[in-house]
Amino acid sequence: MRALDPTQLETLVVITEEGTFDAAARRLNITPSAVSQRIRALERAAGRVLVRRTTPCTPTEAGEPLIRHGRQLRLLLAEATASLNTGDTDDDGSSDGAVVDLSVVVNADTLATWFRPVLEEVATWDRTALRITVEDQGYSADALRRGEVLAAVTSEPKPVQGCTVEPLGRLRYTPGAAPALVERHRKGRGVDWGAMPMIVFNEKDHLQDEVLAAHGATRPPVVHRVPSSHDFHEAIRRGLGWGMLLDAQAEADLASGATMPLPGARPIDVQLYWQRWRLDSITVDDLSEAVRRAARAQLRPARQPRSPG
Repeated sequence: MRALDPTQLETLVVITEEGTFDAAARRLNITPSAVSQRIRALERAAGRVLVRRTTPCTPTEAGEPLIRHGRQLRLLLAEATASLNTGDTDDDGSSDGAVVDLSVVVNADTLATWFRPVLEEVATWDRTALRITVEDQGYSADALRRGEVLAAVTSEPKPVQGCTVEPLGRLRYTPGAAPALVERHRKGRGVDWGAMPMIVFNEKDHLQDEVLAAHGATRPPVVHRVPSSHDFHEAIRRGLGWGMLLDAQAEADLASGATMPLPGARPIDVQLYWQRWRLDSITVDDLSEAVRRAARAQLRPARQPRSPG
């Protein structure tokens, strides 16, 4: 394969970000024909089709690693430009230099809880834009594979190609419900799992299903969907259904009596990992250290693998 042109790689990245060749042309301030020529030249050099000409345009499997490389080049160039222009100001007092984009994918409960100190730290960094995508921890590594983000909070322990992985700690979830809802569905010493309404975050949320499976049950007829961490908790408190409460939520509610643990149900721990590009980047290194500090302060310690014997 011939050497790849950075301009063509950037064009491929912009197409996937904008969704169409025409939109990419407007952003790059060139003609749609020039966009097509760049992509065709890149595909000839790669010997593969790199982007599906659909609406929106999406990368092929061969195109995904090139998108990742294109974004890595963009990040390193932005860091270099920012370092060269440190301290430079225009006549109006504004500073020159590129903005460093940090694209990260995290799960909603992480963003609503232990990740917030990371936001505070990044807020002190000059000309750095944090771009967060919210995705279930079981699926967030897919964004890394597609080259859409440079780092992910994920439950995937196996490193994505071109990435490093390290354990962060555990989020604990306790099955809980409003006391009145539990009383209405009492069955012996437990509850009627097949009848008590349940709440899920979205179609990718299967934590409640793990609890049901442990009790030999399947989903009840009524399953509510509440795709917001704060509102999910509030829906449980108001008796809409039972669901999984985070550590802090369960402790506070137990003290106030707003919710109660479901009788006979055990908590579930979700092990979280930090996956990031294997890239010599000062900004990504600083972001990773901020994530480590926040995780150490608020997450349960990561489980240590058992030694043989």
